[in-house]
Parts: sequence; C-alpha cells; structure tokens
Amino acid sequence: MRMDRRTATALLVAAVFFMENLDATVITTALPAMALDFGTAAAHLSVGVSAYLVALTVFIPISGWAAERYGARRIFSAAIVVFTLASLLCALSGGLWTFTAARTLQGIGGAMMVPVGRLVVLRDTPKDGIVRAIAILTWPALVAPILGPPVGGWISMHWSWHWIFLLNLPLGVAALIAALWLVRDGEAQRPVFDVRGFVLSGLGFGLFMSGIEAISRRDVPALLSWSIFAAGIALLLAAAAHLRRAPHPLFSLEPFRVQTFRVTAVGGSLFRTAIGSAPFLLPLMFQLGFGYSAVQAGALLLWLFAGNLCMKPATTWIMQTFGFKPVLVGNGVLVALGFMACALLSAETPYALVCALLFVTGMTRSMQFTALNTIGFADIPAPAMRDATTLFSVFQQMNAGMGIAIGALALAIAQAVLGGHAGDATVAQFHFAFWLIAGLATLAILDSLTLPRDAGHAVLR
Repeated sequence: MRMDRRTATALLVAAVFFMENLDATVITTALPAMALDFGTAAAHLSVGVSAYLVALTVFIPISGWAAERYGARRIFSAAIVVFTLASLLCALSGGLWTFTAARTLQGIGGAMMVPVGRLVVLRDTPKDGIVRAIAILTWPALVAPILGPPVGGWISMHWSWHWIFLLNLPLGVAALIAALWLVRDGEAQRPVFDVRGFVLSGLGFGLFMSGIEAISRRDVPALLSWSIFAAGIALLLAAAAHLRRAPHPLFSLEPFRVQTFRVTAVGGSLFRTAIGSAPFLLPLMFQLGFGYSAVQAGALLLWLFAGNLCMKPATTWIMQTFGFKPVLVGNGVLVALGFMACALLSAETPYALVCALLFVTGMTRSMQFTALNTIGFADIPAPAMRDATTLFSVFQQMNAGMGIAIGALALAIAQAVLGGHAGDATVAQFHFAFWLIAGLATLAILDSLTLPRDAGHAVLR
C-alpha cells in the first residue's frame, strides 16, 4: 500500500473534516427553497443552522474520553455512521422541527469526527512529520466555508436542496470503509467519566455559542442575547475551576501551560475570528454597497479559495525556511493589511484588482492557518495529545461561530457610529467594519511576538 498508512489516514480525516465543515455552511443559500417546502419563513430555519453548530461545540469535549474508553477506531467509525444517517434524515425531513432534530444528531456525529480524527493522525505522527500532517488537515477549514454557499445555491437551484444531504451518503460509506481499513486503536484504557465536567462545559459552550449567534441577530432582544452569553461565560469559568481540581477531569487544561499551544488558542482565536468575518462582510459589501449581483459576489469569493489552494504547496517550505515566529508575525501583518485594503475598496475599483486582492488575502490566510495549527501541537507531549486536540477543536468550532457574530457586530457598531439602519448599510459603514476587523487581526499578532525565536523547532527539519 505505498502511499504510507499515515498519509492515507491524514487524507481520510481531511476528507471527513471537509464533509463536516461544508455542512455547516452549504445550506445557507438553500434556506429559501427549504423554507418553501417546510411552509415556514426562511429566517426561522436559522434554528437548524444553530442547532448543528451548538451540538458540535457541546459534544466535542467528550470525544477524547470516548476515544480512550471505546477506542479511536470504533468512535471515529461510529461518528461517520451517525453523521451519514443524520444526513439522510435531514433530506427526509418534512418540517422545521424534524429538520432541527436531524441537524442536532448530525452535529453530534461531527463532534466525534473532528477531534478524534485529528487525534488519530497526530497520535501516530512523529514530530518531524507533524508539519506535513497539519498541512493536510488544515485545508478543509479554509476551503469549506468559501465553497459552501455557492455549492449550496447551485444544488438547490439545479437539483433540489435534498441533494445537499443525500450527497453525504456515498461519501460517508466510502469514508467508513476507509476508516475500518486504515485506523488503528491505541492502548485500551478505562477512564472515569467526569459527569460534572461534561455538564458544566457542555452547558457553558452551548450557551456561549447560542449567545454569540443571538447577538449577531437583530430579531433577538439585546438583553436576552447578552444574558445567554454571560451565563455561558459564567458556566465556562465554573467548568475551568472544576477541571483544574478534579482528579479525573473530562479533559485537562495542562496544554495551556505550553506556550506554543497557548498562542494557537489565544492569538489564533483572534485570527480565526477575524478571518471568519470575511465570508459574511465581503458578499454583503459587494451586493449592498457596490451593487453587484449575488452571482458576482459569490464568484468573487472563489478567488479567496484559489489563493488558499495555490499557497498550500509552499506553506511547509516557508515554515521550514523562516521558522514559526517570523512567519506568524510577518504574515500576520499581511493578513491585517489585507483587511485594511478591503476597507479601501469601492464600486469604482476595477474588478480585476478586487479579484487580485482576494487572491492574495486567500494566500496569506492559508499561510497563517497552517502555521498556527502546526505550532499548536509542536511541543505537546504524546500523553497530552488527547486533551490538546479536544481543546483545539473546541476553540476552532467556537471561532467559526464567532466570526459571523463579530462581523455582524462590527457592522452594527459602524451603523451606530456613522448612522443608518440595518437594511441600508452603506459603503462607508462596511469600510468602518473592515477597519475594526483589521484591528482584531493586528491584536492577534501581539501574541506571536512573545514566542522565542526557535519556537516549535522540534517539528521543523
């Protein structure tokens, strides 16, 4: 079998990640067609989108325990089965609440696939192979959010929205066969299940994500939104206090003692949140501000995707040539400058120049994603890899939800400062929002400045 088993497993996990990440965004452009079939308003279907994201975040923390208790091969394979069957149930849904229940089940399956799949790859990868493994695992998070909306719109227009979910069936079957063939279990263990840790962290993450989603919506009272968000923060603080004291915590917070992981968690979260705002703000600015059609706006985002892909072959060489700190700082500056450049665009900007800017920003975000994701695991010892992958997956999922919320909040702040209403956002307001996001991306660089010059050298050859 010579693609070696490690590479084949990494490609399998990346493909499954892509399927899971794509499902988070692919239905957004199909909501009007689904709402027509369900006999409800398209806005009401956001509960199905939110249920999926919240279920992912709530159940990720138990994935590491489940993998140790029942075996990574069994849990990873079972997660693929649950996700695939839930996709079928989504396609068969005849109403809002049956669809929401199916999406929740799909989120639970995805919550097991993401961290367990990453653990399977990183657990068996030597330090000198982590750069290559992470490069493979990173592309789904970059590509899926950009491809999702246009793919979903095309499918719902030319076929029907049901095929968005039915296409997961053959993919899921193929992934299950590959998982049973490739994935191997580690040593069998019998870890104690931390019920209090699961309840506190699950409720905390669930309320935190629900609060973020509610804050980004104008039809939810501000007091209610911020109350949900504050309750989530309070429960997460209680969960952290419990996890530090518990003799057998659901997951350990020890990875935060490792500086390179801490940079990925803190500064990396700011960066991923800033990047996550772009697929929200850019199409709105192109359509509401510049007067582009939905097709034109969607096509422009594909230039981000092209930049992501074109940068991929060079990321490993760049990290090995310059080292992590120079890349994270220097490329981080380029990411922030990219947002500043977006704040200078106008309806008169030549179309080709807009495409070129999005292509370059796609390249820089691909580089930053890969560097942050790689250095996060560079100094994590093997026994702590389970907890590191669990924590990383939680942060990554929260950042995805926070990106849209922060983008909406930045636009709301712009409207409050410059004047205006939700339905008539101006180019100046979008420019103001992009300056705010550029500031957030700049803050993300500060964390990287604290790294030693040779940070993460163990994984660089």
